Amino acid sequence: MPPSLDKHTRVGVLGAGAMGSGIAQVAALAGHDVVVADSHAIAIEKAHKSVHANLTRDVEKKRLTSAEAKAAEERMRFVTSAGDDVGAFRNCGLVIEAIVEDLAIKRRAFAAIDAAVSADCVLASNTSSLSVTAIAAGRTNVGRFIGLHFFNPATVLPLVEVVGALTSDASVVASARALVDTWGKVTVLTADTPGFIVNRVARPYYGESLRMLEEGIADAVTIDWAMKEIGGFKMGPFELMDLIGNDVNYAVTKSVFEALGYDPRYRPSVIQRRMVDAGRLGKKSGAGYYDYSADAGKPMPAADSRIGQLIVDRVVAMLINEAADALLFKIASRDDIDLAMKRGMNYPRGLLAWADDIGISVVHDRLAALQSEYGEDRYRPSALLKRLANAGARFYPA
Repeated sequence: MPPSLDKHTRVGVLGAGAMGSGIAQVAALAGHDVVVADSHAIAIEKAHKSVHANLTRDVEKKRLTSAEAKAAEERMRFVTSAGDDVGAFRNCGLVIEAIVEDLAIKRRAFAAIDAAVSADCVLASNTSSLSVTAIAAGRTNVGRFIGLHFFNPATVLPLVEVVGALTSDASVVASARALVDTWGKVTVLTADTPGFIVNRVARPYYGESLRMLEEGIADAVTIDWAMKEIGGFKMGPFELMDLIGNDVNYAVTKSVFEALGYDPRYRPSVIQRRMVDAGRLGKKSGAGYYDYSADAGKPMPAADSRIGQLIVDRVVAMLINEAADALLFKIASRDDIDLAMKRGMNYPRGLLAWADDIGISVVHDRLAALQSEYGEDRYRPSALLKRLANAGARFYPA
């Protein structure tokens, strides 16, 4: 009988970093007893303090009552595990792994968890780009393995990508999604493909902006200005890369590029690699595309509306192309693709709905013109865009 998840399910979280402690806090606030385990005592201590500070701040801001915060904290247990000892998860009905993005390390962790928990415990990885199918391979009852990809910080960002691996039991996926919905999260269902929805579809936001920087079409601050002031995005691509960390963004880009057979559409930029080589990782290192030192001046964009519109048109066309391919290859449904990009990346519009408003033929022709000009496959229009353009159809029928 497939595992069943409900509000009485005890939740285990492996990994006491920012992501793991955030997921644990969300589950505890939803009423679950939660066990957080990590092999590093310092990480456990830091996680405990972080959760306490977060809950205290929420009380001060009147987002929680002091009784609610106290109850949530009392439902949480922080445990230092010794090596592969994860016996603390023995009575859990759901265990979520939130450790380093390394396939071998994750597989070793799940081998230990698999041996420690009951046969009806659901096992989930918070991986952002690795194959859930590969993580689960070789374990007992692979049908109970799924992906639950939270976005950082998990206590703030609403989106969770629910990943159904090739071997996942459909009822387990549905049960986990229903449970996470009760945690106040917005869930989308995605196939187990490189980058899932968000990290795959979002690649051109960075990649095409970097390409225009390489070409000298505009500098970073002007591209950021255009995407915010004309495109309506909350953050420009270079600001966002600096916030995420240029090392992290480069690693994800490289991972998706390699996993998708070195498709030129996802090729990392030389600039990305050089920024990492130089240690210009963004805010966390004090410098990236911007200087974050205390005495740094504020750079000003060349606020030319004609160049700005060109920048937006080019980036948005590439984003729409990715969203169209995600739909074509059944990575997710139309509605979940648009929802994921709005709630996971805070985009001003769902990309497929945006394509309808611009005109699918217009988007297709922009891409075809770029492909003709550069002679590069990175600009090839999605077959789905071609079909809809030829038929005069829309993603959302009027």
